Amino acid sequence: MAGHSKWHNIRHKKNAKDAKRGKIFMKLAKEIFVAAKQGGTDTETNAALRLAIDKARSNNMPKDNIDRAVQKAAGNVEGENYEETTYEGYGPGGVAVMVDVLTDNRNRTASEVRHAFSKNDGNLGENGCVAFMFQRKGYIVIAQENVSVDEDEFMLEAIEAGCEEIESNEEVFELYTAVEDFESCKKTLEENYPLEAAELTMIPDTDAEVSDEHQEKMNKLIDMLEDLDDVQDVHHNMK
Repeated sequence: MAGHSKWHNIRHKKNAKDAKRGKIFMKLAKEIFVAAKQGGTDTETNAALRLAIDKARSNNMPKDNIDRAVQKAAGNVEGENYEETTYEGYGPGGVAVMVDVLTDNRNRTASEVRHAFSKNDGNLGENGCVAFMFQRKGYIVIAQENVSVDEDEFMLEAIEAGCEEIESNEEVFELYTAVEDFESCKKTLEENYPLEAAELTMIPDTDAEVSDEHQEKMNKLIDMLEDLDDVQDVHHNMK
């Protein structure tokens, strides 16, 4: 995973236009709903719900929206039944792509995802065609400006907290953990530093370098996929 940075994509999402904010909140509410329905509404015992709520808060989702999603799950509202699935395929230039969705109509979602791939010179593949190229990891971002100690000392703190790998650039530190260490590492670090992002995600083992033309088409594919109501996240290995 060395050299792969998710920060550009996350920053792009955080800077989404206000016109898209309602759609972002809808996706976050859906994620909270599913986590609460599957694991209960107590954040002390439901790590998935706790993480979904943290993600919603980091995107400035109003507390009322968060509470409403949890209450819907607690009340088992009729008609609310989302299915989690992942689509895999190849984007322009052979970029590996994984698309996480929550849907109440798999046929509709599959058609929309397939259309996005085909319209942008990609191909939707079979389950497992690219999953072997990714690892599920904890991912934490801390802004350089919020770290008062020197880099070596900070890295030592992060390793002691449970980080497996640390990358830095002029803006941020990007920290990677094993899935089982993510919660404790996040809790330890946020005691001393504000977190720009913290999530469980898919990290590619190797990066795909593509031409400028393919990169432009790939960015259009990502935007088109993320604009779909049922798509929760898009993972790829484009450098």
